[in-house]
Amino acid sequence: MKIPNLLLFIASLTPKKRIIYGAVVGIVLTALLFLLIQSQSSASNDIIITPVKGEFIVSITTTGELQAKNSIEIKGPEQARAAGIWQMKISNLIAEGTVVKQGQFVAELDKAEIANRLKESELSVQKLDAQYTQTVLDSTLTLSQARDELVNLIYGLEEKKIVLEQSSYEAPAVRRQAQIDYDRTERTIAQSKKNYVTKTKQSIAKIQAVEADLLKERQKMDILKLVMMQFTILAPADGMVVYAREWNGKKKIVGATVSPWEPTVATLPDLTMMESITYVNEVDIQKIAAGQGVVLRLDADPNKKLSGSVVQVANIGEQRPNSDSKVFEVRIIINDRDTTLRPAMTTSNEINVAKLSNVLSIPLEAVHTQDTITFVYVKKGGVIKQEVKLGLQNDNAAVVLQGLGENDKIFLSPPPDVSAVKIRSLKVPS
Repeated sequence: MKIPNLLLFIASLTPKKRIIYGAVVGIVLTALLFLLIQSQSSASNDIIITPVKGEFIVSITTTGELQAKNSIEIKGPEQARAAGIWQMKISNLIAEGTVVKQGQFVAELDKAEIANRLKESELSVQKLDAQYTQTVLDSTLTLSQARDELVNLIYGLEEKKIVLEQSSYEAPAVRRQAQIDYDRTERTIAQSKKNYVTKTKQSIAKIQAVEADLLKERQKMDILKLVMMQFTILAPADGMVVYAREWNGKKKIVGATVSPWEPTVATLPDLTMMESITYVNEVDIQKIAAGQGVVLRLDADPNKKLSGSVVQVANIGEQRPNSDSKVFEVRIIINDRDTTLRPAMTTSNEINVAKLSNVLSIPLEAVHTQDTITFVYVKKGGVIKQEVKLGLQNDNAAVVLQGLGENDKIFLSPPPDVSAVKIRSLKVPS
């Protein structure tokens, strides 16, 4: 119908019919406009990409912590166990990061327990010293009395001899009694001499026993004095103080304890050679090996990139705090020298576990699975579900071994109305 005739037709209609006719036309136009917009929107949502050809890198990203490869330990008393001290509490500690000179104060341990032990030891030394003196005096007195008795017996023997000589003019019974007295006195002298030797040895043994106890207690007192001096901890060399860590990973601070088995209070790291300590889960640890290159970034300065390499991979896993799975320690040496690096800085470590050249790769978003078959949506006139064989994968993409060409166009997300499309097998030529 031509436009003039359409206008004449509308003019001939009654007002009520004009309203109805206009409403119908409006609905039809709205529907057509909606379908047009939907068609354009659907077309704009389909993102088409092509496989990327070139270098493909597989990496594992972990979080690590910097520490010096070499460091000097600042330890508490090394003879604390000999002094019978098993737990020592840190009562004073300089701020972490302080640069100190050799011999400068670093920390102090609570001296209350060792001071009490030292006082008890000093009292024991005084008591044993007095006991030693008393033993020596008793031995001297005992031996002196024994010597006097022996001298008196010798005088008595001479008297008995005189009596025996004078009895030669007496009756036989008198002479016999004089001889018996003389022989008895002679035997008494011989026994007294033996007893004197025994008493001398006995006195020496008593003195030696008390002297041994005294020397032992004096040694203990000397050790306590030495250990007490070591409760004031000084820097063994020049450097920056970094707090040591407890078994649970927490740093030692004021109030923390030091034991003879873990005497380290802090360390003086060698900042010229740093390493990052990181932990890799048991799923990825098989991919990590010594010698692999690493790109490190500092959380404090994300724009700074450092190069490194894996130098050590733990053979045995461990359970870290706040971790549900076993992890393995990995040490990464930093090749670059940077004066801004400090111990305990957090790093992001990108470990390059594999590197391929001149391969095709596609984003993981474009890869789909159905009944264990991996496929992608390819645009060739229409939409094709093309089976693909994938190789290495990283966090974002996967290497395509079979099924796609360099110029193929694939959908990044599933296009609409493809549920009825069958998957084209790799055995079918494309």
